[in-house]
Amino acid sequence: MTDPHSTLGGRIALYRRRRGLSQVELGRLLNRSESWVSQIERDVRTIDRMSVLETVASALAVAVTDLAPESPAAKPTSTAEAAPLRRMLIGLPVFDQLLRPDAARAGEVGELEQRRAAVWDLVHGSRVSEAIPDIGALIEDVEAALRAAEPAERGALAEITTSTYLSAASVLTRLGETDAAWVAADRALAAAGAAGNVGLVAACHFRLAHTFLGAGQLDDALRAAAHATDAIDPTVDAAEDEVAAVYGALHLVMAIAAARAGNRRDAWRHIHTAETVATRLGADRNDHDTEFGPTNVGLHAVAVAVELGDAGEALDRAEQLDTAGLSAERRARFLLDVARAHAQRRNADGATAALLEAESIAPEQTLRHPLAREVTRDLLLGEGRRASGELRSLAERLGLATG
Repeated sequence: MTDPHSTLGGRIALYRRRRGLSQVELGRLLNRSESWVSQIERDVRTIDRMSVLETVASALAVAVTDLAPESPAAKPTSTAEAAPLRRMLIGLPVFDQLLRPDAARAGEVGELEQRRAAVWDLVHGSRVSEAIPDIGALIEDVEAALRAAEPAERGALAEITTSTYLSAASVLTRLGETDAAWVAADRALAAAGAAGNVGLVAACHFRLAHTFLGAGQLDDALRAAAHATDAIDPTVDAAEDEVAAVYGALHLVMAIAAARAGNRRDAWRHIHTAETVATRLGADRNDHDTEFGPTNVGLHAVAVAVELGDAGEALDRAEQLDTAGLSAERRARFLLDVARAHAQRRNADGATAALLEAESIAPEQTLRHPLAREVTRDLLLGEGRRASGELRSLAERLGLATG
């Protein structure tokens, strides 16, 4: 006789009864119908998303592996590599400025600018491990140069300082170090104010909004971006191109935040505003390392469609885009959204192909990105024993325990 608890549905029913819950009560905890719970327990329906399985396990007060012993589990990840940047952000060298003013090293503006550009090349190339020591060293040197600078150099050095802290914020956000990224973005904002550059100040709000977005703090992300767009709105039509570009990039962040909050109308409204700005500018740009332009607007439109669950629209839009001119960072991130769209349509082969292409373009970014792990876990759960060797190998590289 078959063990009634040998299936996922049977185990859910077992743990539900142990908790003394009816199907109606469990459904209420999950914001699902009694019929949905009944179909799951009878294995008429399957759970093929890890997020749903985790929600059920939480409601039943058990581990995911109690319900699905073969489910892919995430191995713990370490953020030790972010430690050098975190240490660099603890305090500022104010004591040097006050007690040892002659000890400051005067850096050449041109050489520091070259290093700043090189750091951003690493960041946009998704070579985070290489960027971290270079960013830390540059922060130390540019702060020293700024303290020792002549008045005529201070504006240029303040801009380099701002951009360097923004690169730190970008890297720390990717590593999930939200608190440290917030500090870096705030340091950048202070330097940008000293530089007197409106576009650079707006870029700081762009990075700050991204930091909140990465942490799932959608209201704060919208607030940080809106603080800048509201200020620029009255003069945006006459603004310099670099200011308009960052203004458009801010609306892209707001579009994603609105989509994740389920606000369809606002999400597409922000995309439309960004499209208008991109049309005015006419070509892809990279003002203040935002990569704003028509192609990036298209990428964000795909992301919005995915966030709203419109997989078909996302894939239709994706087919119309040529991303070859963008950085490895942006191309790989776009492919993660394509993979999500395929996964929403239960197309495991299409999703796996997009994930593998993202890995080939930016392996470090892809293998550390939570979306790549989320999609892969969902694919493994949905495919079960049918999962391809390529998918299982990718799961191992992503740090997922597959059994």
